[in-house]
Amino acid sequence: MISFLLCLAVLICGYFTYGKLVDRTFGPDDRETPAVAINDGVDYVVLPQWKLFLVQLLNIAGLGPIFGAMQGALWGPIVFLWITFGTVFAGGVHDYFSGMLSERNNGASISEVTGKYLGNTMKNVMRVFAVVLLIMVGTVFAVGPAGLIVKLLTEKGVNGTFAQTTVWLAIILVYYFIATFLSVDKVIGKIYPVFGICLILMAVGMIIGLPIHGYAIPEIWNNFHNMHPSATPVWSFMFITVACGAISGFHSTQSPLMARCLKNEHQGHFVFYGAMVAEGIIALVWAAAGCALYEKTGGLSTGLAEVLKGGQSVAIYDASVKAMGSVGVVLAMIGVVVCPITSGDTAFRSARLTLADWIGLDQGSMKNRLILCIPVLGVGAFLGFGNTLGLFSYQVIWRYFSWTNQTLAMIVLWSAAMYLVREKKNYWICAVPATFMSAVSITYFVMAPECLGMIAALKNNTAVAYPVGIIAAAAFLVIFLRAAKKGGPVDSAVAAK
Repeated sequence: MISFLLCLAVLICGYFTYGKLVDRTFGPDDRETPAVAINDGVDYVVLPQWKLFLVQLLNIAGLGPIFGAMQGALWGPIVFLWITFGTVFAGGVHDYFSGMLSERNNGASISEVTGKYLGNTMKNVMRVFAVVLLIMVGTVFAVGPAGLIVKLLTEKGVNGTFAQTTVWLAIILVYYFIATFLSVDKVIGKIYPVFGICLILMAVGMIIGLPIHGYAIPEIWNNFHNMHPSATPVWSFMFITVACGAISGFHSTQSPLMARCLKNEHQGHFVFYGAMVAEGIIALVWAAAGCALYEKTGGLSTGLAEVLKGGQSVAIYDASVKAMGSVGVVLAMIGVVVCPITSGDTAFRSARLTLADWIGLDQGSMKNRLILCIPVLGVGAFLGFGNTLGLFSYQVIWRYFSWTNQTLAMIVLWSAAMYLVREKKNYWICAVPATFMSAVSITYFVMAPECLGMIAALKNNTAVAYPVGIIAAAAFLVIFLRAAKKGGPVDSAVAAK
């Protein structure tokens, strides 16, 4: 447990040290924020800081730092290192700049912000990436909770229509429509803080319950090897799988929601960087649970792999009961049913706002909101019911979400780096993690089974994927430095070649 506590200490200290460095590099000031200047009563509404933090945490958390971290535990305690240092040096930086750059641009969606600093080509790429990602996130965070509700009801002996996934999926999607359509303070601003506290309590209950029930968290130095039963490479599969617990592009689509509600810029460090550190801690706890609760065979995480075969609902339910007993059932219901739902609704809300910024459709009127809500939720319903009917695989949707997610994070970090270039500030604070995530994303794309790995010769072929990822990341860095020298968008630098 020593390595777990050390990683926890690094996360907490990282908030007060590196997080402050990031904040000083950006340089918040006392200018009027969009929430004050625009304040339309729908999306631009001033919220108190404590509520901003809890809403941001719920927006970015959901199932991501729980299920993703448990999946990451398949590789063993080495996952602690990625969660810890990924959060401090990449995820926190990404979330802070995505929120603050949106705030500096009238609360614009992340695709519009990206276009300002990387050029129109990347703006259009980001528009597509963001909308696709948000709809997949909304779908994932609807199907997962629906499945867990059915699991819990079945355990209690409830059968029939009330215990069918399609029924609960329909109920969740109706709620999503309401939360996506109404003003941010009507539903989200009122219930999110309560469930944010529940998510934190769930993590606290897990870490207290492990030693009480006799489970020991293994040390990194005693298990410093790949423990994945399928011998799946650590690089870059682990970095893609543990997305929301270390760095996640999805967060950049959520941060503008709270950027439109800041009373002043000085709240950014606590709201954006702080919420990411809190999520990193939650992910660390669940990764520790995955490593501690299940037996190993030949130094491999076979027990955890067997549980994960049943899907995320079964795995999280099982872990909660093992570590917290009957209390775990209640916390599983609150933390893993309600909290993901509260990320799904803001995913669809962000998709609406991204499309609105894209086509220039004002969202002040109910009619205009309906024009976008109906098709966005319609696609989500198609994917969700398709999964429950066996037309789509939940695992496949999750894997595509994971890669799209990290690619989005990569692009946002390059955007932040270019902003710092324009401001004549230390751009390496964003350029280094951007280069790293470029290598992760390209490497995964080359060898993952759902990407180019569909070609048999490339599937998990590290001999090809590793050098391609490194070369691509180096090329991206060269393009960026060329653009930085010219002081303009990246696509201008490419065109000038």
